[in-house]
Amino acid sequence: MRRANGYTRAINWAGQEARYKEFGVQSFLWSIVLFAFLASPASAAPYAIDSASSGAALNDSIELLEDVGGRLSIDDMADPAVQQRFAPANGRATVGQSRNPWWIKLTLQRTAEAPSQWWLAVNAVTQLDLRLYLPTPTGTWQERRSGERVDYRSGRDHDSRHMLFRLPPLEQEPLTLYLRSYDPAGNSFPLRLWQLQHLSDKAAVENLALGMVYGVIAALLLYNLFIFFSLRDSAYFWYVLTTGGALLMILSMSGHGFQYLWPNSPVPFWLDRVTLPSLWGFCACRFTQVLLQTRSQVRWAHHLLSFACACYVLAIGLEAFGQRNLAAWIIALLSLTSIPAALGSALIRWRQGYFPALLYLCGYGLILGSISLALMRATGLVQPATWNAYVFPIAVAAESILFSFALANRIQTLKQEKANALQQADREKTARLTQLQANADEFQDAVAQRTAELAATNERLSQRECELQHAAFHDPLTELPNRRYLIERCEAALAHAERQAEPVALLLIDLDHFKPINDKYGHDAGDLMLQVIAKRLREHVRAGDLVARLGGDEFAVLVCGHDAEDHTREIATRLLHELAQPVLYGAERLVVTISIGAALYPRHASHFAGLYKLADDALYSVKGRGRSGWALQGEDGGLSALERLQLDVIKVTSGL
Repeated sequence: MRRANGYTRAINWAGQEARYKEFGVQSFLWSIVLFAFLASPASAAPYAIDSASSGAALNDSIELLEDVGGRLSIDDMADPAVQQRFAPANGRATVGQSRNPWWIKLTLQRTAEAPSQWWLAVNAVTQLDLRLYLPTPTGTWQERRSGERVDYRSGRDHDSRHMLFRLPPLEQEPLTLYLRSYDPAGNSFPLRLWQLQHLSDKAAVENLALGMVYGVIAALLLYNLFIFFSLRDSAYFWYVLTTGGALLMILSMSGHGFQYLWPNSPVPFWLDRVTLPSLWGFCACRFTQVLLQTRSQVRWAHHLLSFACACYVLAIGLEAFGQRNLAAWIIALLSLTSIPAALGSALIRWRQGYFPALLYLCGYGLILGSISLALMRATGLVQPATWNAYVFPIAVAAESILFSFALANRIQTLKQEKANALQQADREKTARLTQLQANADEFQDAVAQRTAELAATNERLSQRECELQHAAFHDPLTELPNRRYLIERCEAALAHAERQAEPVALLLIDLDHFKPINDKYGHDAGDLMLQVIAKRLREHVRAGDLVARLGGDEFAVLVCGHDAEDHTREIATRLLHELAQPVLYGAERLVVTISIGAALYPRHASHFAGLYKLADDALYSVKGRGRSGWALQGEDGGLSALERLQLDVIKVTSGL
């Protein structure tokens, strides 16, 4: 009929070209092109329905049109230009993730022996928006809406987990109908033609099989929940959440969730085909991290799984704000990171001898494989078919059974280990009692031997305590006392000096240009320099004086006694010469100079903090003058804090 209409239009245009010769040759050529365009075949042959067509797949007989921008309506289907854009589907039942709606054109023609009443089933149960357009006797179109945007009963003409439409009684004349599919998370439209009785028989078998899967998963979920309450282990907690999320996702993917759990309203975003897989993926990644101990054992996989968890949360947020296509792509691309990370970490842990990792590989390997297949269905890489529609439910059931067996085996192993330990303890107790009753002298010898061992242990502990105390108060590199020891020793020395009316001197020593040695020769050379400097410091101070390393290239000398000031000057002068001597590092001669700052008690300060600060100020005055020298606080003409306080007291009016 369309070909005849094309010929009619071409003849009319040819007549017009003859009546309007003033348009010339160009108009004639355009009419020939348009004639050829309209006369060319643009549609597939109608699907011939016979008595054996119940359950037949229709995707080999449909045509597809991508509605870029979503501008087309059903009225535009009458436009020949729009009809020319339809292309044969060649059996395709999905076009993957697309931001644009897709139009499906299907023409049916009943043979004489076929029944007239038929049902059209769209087996994509998680489609966002599906619209069916049927012609009416008045030349208009009847629209039927289905999918997740309408409630369950509004989107079906009969109770079914799939979207099911009753077709008008078919005559032997061809019937052309259209479907408009829109789902940014993946457009899927496997079409089948059914007699209602055959469909009901098939649905009964499918419901029985899926009910068995639900029952197995639910029973094992409750079993593992009981184990979690008994053991309070985080791995069981995440496993229960993962299995519960998988069960809820299976109910959604099969259509039974929409049919029985939330039938009276459109599917909310927290129960749709983006949010539920995201929640399940998040829990599965956390379970993997806890079970396989990836944080400490496989850090690269732990980071990838943490990244996947964050992306799943992001996908849920995007879905909540209507960015369904972007959220679906995030979930699809996560398979490139989370699945290799999970399986890779399980393989590594198994090779490390961690037995639960083998169970994870066997159980969750099936799950992750089925998820990969589902993602390929969503993206259009694999076409929907009966064999791959039930892979995920079966994989979840198999995983639950396998892992529950593993848990039962683990519990049995723990019980056996406990029984063996108790039996061994009983044997040891009997043997000891027999030994005590048989030979008291041997018991006394054993007690004496044990006492000696305890004494030796106490001695070792005491020695260890001394070593720890030494480590707490000494620098490990130079074996000199550290800052902590210096503070305690200085406080004691100040208290003694106050009682004896003696001075105390604190010298702060800093190596000049030490950092270039580390930068040029390495830290080994710097460590050698520090050790040699420490040795020279010990050699050139009195036995009663204290040498300490404060950290880095900073040292200190505490000088006590009635001659502390004179000895400070002598030590400072000697150290300026001795510490500047070269240090041999292989064939290299390492040379540094030193800067020394000193302060006296009680002349400059009366406590350690003040003494240290004034010595540090003197040290920095030496560095300010060019380094390689020493200075005693106050000898540069300035007054110490104590001297300034005494001067202020003198200036106070005597009458106060």
